[in-house]
Amino acid sequence: MQATITASGNQDMVSPLDIAAQAIGAMKTYGSGSTMVRALDGVDIAFPSGRFTAVMGPSGSGKSTLMHCLAGLDNLTEGRIMIGDQDLSAMSERELTILRRQAVGFVFQAFNLVPTLTARENIALPLSMAGQRCDEAWLNTVVSAVGLGDRLHHTPNELSGGQQQRVAVCRALVSRPAIIFADEPTGNLDSNTGAEILAFMRNAVDAMAQTIVMVTHDAVAASYADEVIFLADGRIVDRLQAPTPSSVLDRIRNLTGGEQADVR
Repeated sequence: MQATITASGNQDMVSPLDIAAQAIGAMKTYGSGSTMVRALDGVDIAFPSGRFTAVMGPSGSGKSTLMHCLAGLDNLTEGRIMIGDQDLSAMSERELTILRRQAVGFVFQAFNLVPTLTARENIALPLSMAGQRCDEAWLNTVVSAVGLGDRLHHTPNELSGGQQQRVAVCRALVSRPAIIFADEPTGNLDSNTGAEILAFMRNAVDAMAQTIVMVTHDAVAASYADEVIFLADGRIVDRLQAPTPSSVLDRIRNLTGGEQADVR
């Protein structure tokens, strides 16, 4: 059973096992008094397991703040963040570090590969840092799916941008995390290469039962998701199931008074 949540944040009853991550009454403020900025304003949202969700909104809407708080990279001012049945607000920094290594994968626009390591070493890095053995069969499955088999012994500077992002996506998948957070994962790629990365992420959800939450400003990228969440002023203001580039653009125009998301 999957969670269903309205734009106002009301949620049907679901089992925690069906939810990869959720924010409950999420508030995040910066500053105080007249200079206080409310980046998140009482956000209630759950991300069902095995789904691809895109998060969109204008600059300053709170979409990156929401993702960073969901991933345990930033703390809420009020409210709770759950990864599965684990409450991040009750965890120490050490416990959060372990959780991020074991249950969370990350894909960023800038790739964030270690330049002195080979592609294979970069992919296996989260497991090495966690002191876990690498499941060679799973690693080979992930690598084969993105066509990196003949590039595993190359360092990042010997790879194209698209190949580097493939390494980053494989690195996020290799530990079989409960959820992957992707922050503008195709922002530094040309449209063809970006489409290949998005297709692989889509396949990771469909064929590998992965859960992905992606922040993007690109309507085409958002169309690969099962659902798009729209934020404005730190609040969820709209949702779109089965998005297409044109339907995403229409929603963005409605929310911003004509301002468009990118289409690449």
